Amino acid sequence: MTAILGISAFYHDSAAALLIDGRLVAAAQEERFTRRKHDADFPRQAAAWCLNEAGLRPEQLDYVGFYDKPLLKFERLLETCLAYAPTGYRLFLAAVPDWMKRKLYLSREIRRGLGGQYRKRLIYAEHHESHAASAFFPSPFDQAAILTADGVGEWATASFGVGQGNRIRLEQELRFPHSPGLLYSAFTYYCGFRVNSGEYKLMGLAPYGQPRYVPLILERLIDLKPDGSFRLDMRYFDYCRGLTMTSRRFDRLLGGPPRRPEAALTEREMDLAASIQQVTEEIVLRMARHVHQQTGQSRLCLAGGVALNCVANGRLQREGPFEQIWIQPAAGDAGGALGVAWFIWHQLLGHARRAGHEDLQQASLLGPRFADAEIADFLDRQGADYERIEDEEALCQRVAALLADQKVVGWFQGRMEFGPRALGGRSILGDARSPHMQSLMNRKIKFRESFRPFAPSVLRSRVADYFDAPADWDSPYMLVVAPVRDDLRRRPASDGERGPAAPRDLLERVLECRSELPAITHVDYSARVQTVDRRHGRYQRLLECFAQRTGVPLLINTSFNVRGEPIVCSPEDAYRCFMATNIDVLVLEDFVLLKSRQPRAQPQAIDEHLARFALD
Repeated sequence: MTAILGISAFYHDSAAALLIDGRLVAAAQEERFTRRKHDADFPRQAAAWCLNEAGLRPEQLDYVGFYDKPLLKFERLLETCLAYAPTGYRLFLAAVPDWMKRKLYLSREIRRGLGGQYRKRLIYAEHHESHAASAFFPSPFDQAAILTADGVGEWATASFGVGQGNRIRLEQELRFPHSPGLLYSAFTYYCGFRVNSGEYKLMGLAPYGQPRYVPLILERLIDLKPDGSFRLDMRYFDYCRGLTMTSRRFDRLLGGPPRRPEAALTEREMDLAASIQQVTEEIVLRMARHVHQQTGQSRLCLAGGVALNCVANGRLQREGPFEQIWIQPAAGDAGGALGVAWFIWHQLLGHARRAGHEDLQQASLLGPRFADAEIADFLDRQGADYERIEDEEALCQRVAALLADQKVVGWFQGRMEFGPRALGGRSILGDARSPHMQSLMNRKIKFRESFRPFAPSVLRSRVADYFDAPADWDSPYMLVVAPVRDDLRRRPASDGERGPAAPRDLLERVLECRSELPAITHVDYSARVQTVDRRHGRYQRLLECFAQRTGVPLLINTSFNVRGEPIVCSPEDAYRCFMATNIDVLVLEDFVLLKSRQPRAQPQAIDEHLARFALD
């Protein structure tokens, strides 16, 4: 038996992943255990859970791998600070304490994080090697092109190459400071959202705006080449010199200072979001066309934070040159833990790899599960009122009836998802037919901006009934946007080009009914689709029961958390979120809890919970 633990840590979204004889046994992000969103500390609890899941102790591991090379990253920090001296000194002073404390002594930190019990070899892969490995090795392809794009690893910000059999080979890269991820993050910062978490918000805001800044961006900020490579005019960006993403020159170019977080969103932010989204899509499409031309491959694997831009992914699938695309569900830094483990197994140890009809990601349901006995014990200690339904068919029929009655359901089943998306393991569910459900769930349950769209889960066998997609389209990871079918659309009277008659209030535009499924239809008639099949277990049966009752095999599926909090991991996390929000029903495995029948929650506890997660 060969056991390999992959680790990503100390930069963003720490995680651990365990392979045993090449089989992915467990993977989890540290944030789910510590309840600190995007926790970047060593994934002590995630690693301990992975080992416990396999019945192993740290000393029984054969290899531990880390997802990048810290000394190369430190070299980039030093060279950048020197290149931008003396102003780069501020960045150096801010970064050095953490480097001197942990990152320059990473071997010590890893061994300490494993309780001092692991004394064998530590292996360090390059950052984009880990991304590439996480994209290709679990994919269903025997050979494929690979494209990675993110903020920055050691020096690379994007790379491409080829995977074949049990080998990957990266051929070219784009280098810091010219970065597609940092370009998008600069606009995220400028529009008043938090970098490394607010990019989703910017993408969701984009359809409300007009891309009127695109010519200015392409003329003044970025020199974009036909192959997707580019150079940024660094006079407009401050991330090499200081502690902000953009400079005062950037402010002057775009007509004012950055939006203050939580200030009202204006048409300027909407138009900026639309503009940088269009530019990013163009970068991705040009890169993909170049990779296709250079590699001659018909299939493409994607990873890196930019691969989480599901709108760009949708255009790439519809307009790009590749016949098939597979995207790593944990495309950001967390997925690097998977990548380095697979890199060791295949690339370094030379073990064979056999691609199959399905990928090896196991629907990305790779985290902890909880037994009914544990859940019952917890609920009894809380004095909770619950109904236990051990028959799966009866349970799904009961929950489907509640959903059809416009109840919002917290759905906690099986293994927790690995990656940023809820995929039917830790989800909040609602009826997509309701014209009020999006606003209700955003404002009273998720406590987030009203404009942010919700994604649909749909039975894979019925996806073409609702979306412009092939009948056999497989999108289990909610990573691609597809248009809602024309025959299901409704066109609001104010739709079209903005003008005096168009509603200018963002909430009013959000509430306009645009299709037969208004709660999942974004302002541009798109939706971020998850297809559901047998890999999703009980979640598939729930959708089937809802379809029997309503005729619609589709539900809203959003992550089981509130704003600023990680997705719930344990029954305790789920119960706390249920009691502190307007979720109507909680389903913990076989246990069904109705909010109306629970002991009255303490108002102070709810207020404290909401205050904790009020801001990102």
